[in-house]
Amino acid sequence: MTSSPETPRRTGGWRLSDSTSTYLRSAAEQPIEWHPWGPEPFELAKRTGRPILLDIGASWCHWCHVMDEGTYSDGEVARLLGQHFIAVKVDRDENPEVDRRYQRQVSALTGEGGWPLTGFLTPDGEVFLGGTYFPPSDGMGRPGFRRVLKEVARLWADEPERIRQNSQAIREALERGRERRTASASPLAEFIGGVRSAVFAAYDPVNGGFGMAPKFPHPTAVSLLLWDSFANDTAQSADRARETLARMADGGVYDQVGGGFHRYSVDEGWHIPHFEKMGVDNAALLATYVEGAQRFGDPRFEETVQGILGWVREVLEDPAGGFGSSQDADNAPGDDGNFFTWTRGELKEVLSGDDLRFATRFFGVGSDGRMHHDPERNVLFRLVPPAEAAAGLHLPGGPTGALARVVARLRAARGQRPNPTVDRALYADINGRFIGAFARAGAFTLDALVIAEARRAADRFLREAYRPGEGMAHRLDPAGPKGFGLLEDQVAFAYGLVELAGATADPKYVTPAVELLELVDREFRGEDGVLRDIAPRLYDGTPLGALSEPSYPLEDSPHLSANASTVMTFLRLSALIKDDRWRAKANALLPPLAARIGSAGLFASGSALAAGLSLSGPATVVVEGTGPRAEELFRAARRAWHPNVWVFRGTPPPPFSLPEELALATAGGETRALVCFGTSCAPPVTAPEAVAPLLASAGRALRP
Repeated sequence: MTSSPETPRRTGGWRLSDSTSTYLRSAAEQPIEWHPWGPEPFELAKRTGRPILLDIGASWCHWCHVMDEGTYSDGEVARLLGQHFIAVKVDRDENPEVDRRYQRQVSALTGEGGWPLTGFLTPDGEVFLGGTYFPPSDGMGRPGFRRVLKEVARLWADEPERIRQNSQAIREALERGRERRTASASPLAEFIGGVRSAVFAAYDPVNGGFGMAPKFPHPTAVSLLLWDSFANDTAQSADRARETLARMADGGVYDQVGGGFHRYSVDEGWHIPHFEKMGVDNAALLATYVEGAQRFGDPRFEETVQGILGWVREVLEDPAGGFGSSQDADNAPGDDGNFFTWTRGELKEVLSGDDLRFATRFFGVGSDGRMHHDPERNVLFRLVPPAEAAAGLHLPGGPTGALARVVARLRAARGQRPNPTVDRALYADINGRFIGAFARAGAFTLDALVIAEARRAADRFLREAYRPGEGMAHRLDPAGPKGFGLLEDQVAFAYGLVELAGATADPKYVTPAVELLELVDREFRGEDGVLRDIAPRLYDGTPLGALSEPSYPLEDSPHLSANASTVMTFLRLSALIKDDRWRAKANALLPPLAARIGSAGLFASGSALAAGLSLSGPATVVVEGTGPRAEELFRAARRAWHPNVWVFRGTPPPPFSLPEELALATAGGETRALVCFGTSCAPPVTAPEAVAPLLASAGRALRP
């Protein structure tokens, strides 16, 4: 670009100002000469002989904001980057395929990853140095970015051999990782047992959950424990699943005022969270809490289901259909969770008398939820049961009424604060997960409005982002769909459609689900038969840098991996329409998947669960008759738990199908529930209270 007095040269991040990404637009006023991901910065780097500085982050990421507000707003950092580097900024939600590869490369070199991801690349796109957060000057135990940039520029100019050695070391580390994943396959039962042992070893007997600080929810591990308790009658698995769900729901990692889960807890006790709320996490946890509510009949878990639904509807739901992607942790520069936390003074402005005393006791104000940077601010968590917190107090409506009253007043007061930014970008993978979770939650609660919201999201994406033969686009933008050819979008959306089809008995959702899964089976196969994250024929991006390398989404992160999700969706579809070819495809994918992920331990929970479902027969329930008794049976069946069950109100239309014995027994006119496991059916049930025990009694794994 040339400049003249009439056309002054534009400086700073102006190239990001029209981006569809909230994260990129937020950097448009920085003094950095940012480029969005694409061919231009790579061509410029080759032409000028400069290395690339790659920043990957997201709008929900607290430390990304800290680095943007401090490091990337620093004049000296901007000068050094402009003099020695080509700067590229990427939204990890918008380009997950870019993030996946560069997280892997930086981690191979440094042993750390996460966001912000900071990578130094050759003009060909290979990492030679990297890290995560860097302050502008030395501090927080990290080298300052000014010093880092000077040293990297010196290395680039004076020690090209070291650059080549670092890049080669990364390639060799990745190759060793691939070799470790080609271990010989073991029987699926042995694989499941190994993962279960790893989950047991990671379990925290004091606080529930898995591992120590920082502690993430692991919904796939909870679901694996629920399956194990069902299939193998393992009481310990049920106890650990229940304790984990209870401790998370009572902790500060769950927003006790507004509902929904924060990303993770910085302490092992679930007290103090990292405050961003992710759509992908809440969709997974919504489905898991539905399972927990069905399995244990615990009203606290059902309350958590309603809390997640309420937050998603209030914060993420798009009026035209669909769900946004995340809510930020912060509401202003320098903030760290002030929207979500409370001082005693702020509580006194909202509450008084015994309501204040009740809230202080119940929410543990002044105890383990105090923020480290400001002990006056408290994360609210459930320290004691409501009845204990109410002891000796005069509370109209008792403990239940007091809690409802306190939460309502806190919500109203918090609503007056500056709200954290919401990323309203509509991504197919997140929406597919929400559609599936809303379908399950609506079926469980028999709430037609929840089902309708899942329908509206599915219908919008099918109408605006789906192309037969090409699949589902990653993102639904005002200018049209973009980002075709990513595995996660096809699988997650197919899963959502299958769950919605089963919840509604509406055939119109089966056809696109089948088409998406056929596309996955045809276009995404990689080495050993496992699925890669990009289909080369369908991908509409430019294969720059590390994108030329195949990548296989195998581990849970911590939500379900795309390969495990594919197996489970194959199995769910097979059970829904009684088409054994989908079960066969699941069984074909499992051995190579298990062989490549066998050493991942806790992060293989989703794959072990998928393997477990393949060894267990599905269940089908048909409720016949009319009137209140039939409604009671239907409600009981929808609220009962089984890891792979479909419940219908009367005989469903094609292409839904019933086991032959069940199909012959229907249409008798009698009010009853007909229950089949695989192809074998139990005697008809007429008592609603008998449905759940019958479903629970059938959970014995079928050994091949």
